[in-house]
Amino acid sequence: MKKCKFLSILFVFTLLLVSCEKQEELNLNDPNHRIIVTSEMDFENKVIVGGDIDFGDISRGVESRTWTLPSNARIVGESGTTSSEKVVKAIFNKAGVYDVVLNQTFKGNVYPNDDSTAPIDSRQLDTTIVVTVIDSIQSVLKAFRINPDGSTGAEINLADGAENELEASNSIRLSYTAIGEPQNVSWASDGGKPNSITINDDSAVDMRFNRLGSWDIEYIASRFRPTDADTLSFEKVIKVIPSTAPVTLDRVAERNDKVTLEFSREIDGTSINAGDFTVRIENNRDEMNPIVLNPTVVSATLDKDEATIVILELDGEQLYNDDQVFVSYTPGALRTVDEVESEAITDALLTEFDALDNLYTTSSYDYGFETTNVSNYVYQGWGAPWDGFDISMDLLNTHTGSQSLKVNLRPNGGMIIRPESGGNPITFTIETGKTYEFGYWLYVESDISNLPTGTQSADIQLYADDWGGPGLIPTTFTSDMPTGKWIYQKQIFTAGAGRDISWFIRGYNEFHDNNLVFYLDDFFLAEVPVRP
Repeated sequence: MKKCKFLSILFVFTLLLVSCEKQEELNLNDPNHRIIVTSEMDFENKVIVGGDIDFGDISRGVESRTWTLPSNARIVGESGTTSSEKVVKAIFNKAGVYDVVLNQTFKGNVYPNDDSTAPIDSRQLDTTIVVTVIDSIQSVLKAFRINPDGSTGAEINLADGAENELEASNSIRLSYTAIGEPQNVSWASDGGKPNSITINDDSAVDMRFNRLGSWDIEYIASRFRPTDADTLSFEKVIKVIPSTAPVTLDRVAERNDKVTLEFSREIDGTSINAGDFTVRIENNRDEMNPIVLNPTVVSATLDKDEATIVILELDGEQLYNDDQVFVSYTPGALRTVDEVESEAITDALLTEFDALDNLYTTSSYDYGFETTNVSNYVYQGWGAPWDGFDISMDLLNTHTGSQSLKVNLRPNGGMIIRPESGGNPITFTIETGKTYEFGYWLYVESDISNLPTGTQSADIQLYADDWGGPGLIPTTFTSDMPTGKWIYQKQIFTAGAGRDISWFIRGYNEFHDNNLVFYLDDFFLAEVPVRP
């Protein structure tokens, strides 16, 4: 049997809608032609146990046909596993990989494929369609304490009302096993830090509990296609109790020009004194004239929604992303709600500035690949090796939304494409002298353990279409780069001249002898505030 190459549904509909005159012309030249479709052909013919899938024979010149399904499947409206109908609806009752066979007899010699230029010397064709049947998602969960050295400790009882006691600022390790091929797994707890974690593999996750009280845990495993989810929740499964361990400062971040200090446990709001804190700002962008500022901390308050966070308000001083911001604490009254006093803090560095606004959201640029198709990413005709690539819109592996751009840089190949709409480049505006962050989310699928290095490295580059800059290299592929997960890639640049530009996206794989397959999603462009 020969496994056929299916046409896209769009192409099939186009064939069906042509005029009668055109059909008569086609029938004269090509009367016997195989065309087979399925309702899940764009999703690798995957269905859930008990779900249905339609098979359609819209070939031309068919004299007779027989569909044959495996024994554990049934055809809706038929008493057995065979049918001569043009369209059959099948239901599979057991997980596995199965062959659905179509035997066709044509009125004459048949063109076997959509790209065939001549018929074969036969009136009969057998076609095998491979169907993957997936179980509903079913999960088994486990939770463990984490020892002080980071190793996995004793198992925790996952049951409603178990209230496993955990000292504040300690963590648990959550893991699962599942059937049904979940694509995303989420863990959540209002008392946890972070309070939600989403993964797309089978790895264990760690969740820290800083706040006193009893907390629920929720688990959701989901799959986009065929759509399914498994949700498990446990009420009051973790009870956080007071601790005598030292309180630590875990994070320093900006929030609307204020400085937030996140501690390992809840802070007693009555113990906070602004005079116990100092802030120093350094900026060395102009090395000849470095800036050092010592703004007064005019207030220090407990966050109303998160009692582990202390907020410092500065006396009229704005923070910029190119600043280095240091926070110190001189021991005073600061203590946790379980009566542990904070030790001194010296020059703790602010590591997270306020999130930047993505400028693409106000442009026509489809930065999330949600509304475009491959025809919108146009090859620029550079010739070899830049024609050595394949691109497609992927529905199964996305960072967010329903689509990503899948790229295959062929062995010793490359890519040069530009986003276009209606034959015109899709543009966005940058302004003279302003600093920007450009980034995207990247998922590497290929084994990259033996990539070339140095000047022969594989990379992704972007160029302004007027070649007036900027030229960016957000990604250089290295053997230690994470694979099988989404990672954020970025580059900061300063615009030399303000204008409307469009990107050329260039992929480079010339010195690598294997395919380099990756996905791109959620492009990002934002103005970065820098100190004037």
